[in-house]
Amino acid sequence: MNNHLSPKVIIHTAEPAPMLARLSERHPTIEALGCSTYLDLPSMLESFRPDVYYGIRFAGSDRFPRDALLGEFAPKWISIGGSGVDHLKNWNSDQVNVTNAAGVAASMMAEFMLGGFLHFTLDVAGLQRDKIARNWQPDRHMVPLSGKTLLIIGLGQTGCALAQRAKAFGMNVIGTRARPKTTDYVDEVFTAGDLSALWHRADYIAVCVPLLNSTRGLVDGSAFEQMRNGVVLADVSRGSVVNSDALVSALASHKLGGAILDVFEIEPLPSTHPLWEAENILISPHCSSVFDGWEMASFEMFCNNMDNFITGRPLSNLVNPEHGY
Repeated sequence: MNNHLSPKVIIHTAEPAPMLARLSERHPTIEALGCSTYLDLPSMLESFRPDVYYGIRFAGSDRFPRDALLGEFAPKWISIGGSGVDHLKNWNSDQVNVTNAAGVAASMMAEFMLGGFLHFTLDVAGLQRDKIARNWQPDRHMVPLSGKTLLIIGLGQTGCALAQRAKAFGMNVIGTRARPKTTDYVDEVFTAGDLSALWHRADYIAVCVPLLNSTRGLVDGSAFEQMRNGVVLADVSRGSVVNSDALVSALASHKLGGAILDVFEIEPLPSTHPLWEAENILISPHCSSVFDGWEMASFEMFCNNMDNFITGRPLSNLVNPEHGY
């Protein structure tokens, strides 16, 4: 990669102005333009010829101008403001470097999943129903997380953040990662190929892997059949990692004791989708990573990485196109 003392940058978000201002503070000599639509990006790439692109998806993946971004006027470095890069599909790493902001929302996503688990162990929905009905239930009891087994599929930064919090609750934590190694707060580490021997061990399951060819449909009907009755599943990965039809069936049969779903195969989730009618389910609009200030926290990571780009140091959070992370 050629070093650039003053690269040209496109910031492609729904509201680029705050980031343009912050970039000017951090790197006042950089020439930067903001783009707030998908439609305008191709022509801006052609006329401006940026060295660097920073973007956060804001109108879904289907309409994202991927071909233009990776086409004739592709920048040398594409920085994705979130963790997922599946909307870029494959790219030639000899021509462009792609980085992401993995880890920026790991703590928030871990809290989201743990909060979902507690929702079911404490029967928050039942407590609320009793409150509305003014119904005092003296025989109600709580279910502790302590001593239960949590299976984390994908021990990346989010999975590891969840493992740390689960350990604080006294849980037994097992998990999978592409290259198993000793991992803090995780009692046993396996590969994804070992999942058939792990499903039945879990009381709680957290799906935290990126969407790859190897993870598409990873949690399918066979997986649900092997799970314990009453297991609680949390999914913050991508919608196609968990098979939607199999999930609906597992909920209908009460194989699952609960599900915490932040991602779906079709987003927004159609109003006619059977998941809306399912019992013991929490549905969130792909917001587990969204918290006040997350965009600027992600952009601060980009500005730090810009220091690397300008000085020729290796970029942080460089994504392997074959691995997807």
